[in-house]
Amino acid sequence: MEGRQPLREKEPPFPTGVQVSYYFICKTKLWLYSHLATMEHSSDTVAIGRMVHRESYQRARRDVTIGPISIDFVKRGDEIVLHEVKKSRKMERAHVFQLLYYLYYLRQKGIKAKGVINYPLLRRTREIVLDDEKDGEIEAIIRNIYEVVVRENPPRPEKKTYCRKCSYYEFCWVG
Repeated sequence: MEGRQPLREKEPPFPTGVQVSYYFICKTKLWLYSHLATMEHSSDTVAIGRMVHRESYQRARRDVTIGPISIDFVKRGDEIVLHEVKKSRKMERAHVFQLLYYLYYLRQKGIKAKGVINYPLLRRTREIVLDDEKDGEIEAIIRNIYEVVVRENPPRPEKKTYCRKCSYYEFCWVG
């Protein structure tokens, strides 16, 4: 019909921080987690991470949930600082983009903040700032996550060095 505007493609919903992290770790894990096949309750690695999170930074306001994001803790002073607590730097790229996504999500809601990844067992921190370049990367990542999640079947697993410690290992590699 002449003069009629084409329908806009449906915008993907905001993913959770876990989905952003899994996007970098394993697309199969992302798909399984997104389809409610959560296996983390049986993972020793996840249990250790929860303990590190629980025992560290006990005086800070913790576990702040805003929409689809769940921030480990927030500090307010001259500016808002989001903190994510991680036990090791093995998945650092996933950690960085998870925190960048939180900053992006809050920016979309009109809240300006910066981020810090805390590695208490290593006694290290890493400051994270969202700039325009990363902003565009986050938008592309959100679209890519959506494309993985809406698939009818999970992507074929790729063998990685950390697969044996994954709570989804048996689903992907046994049988």
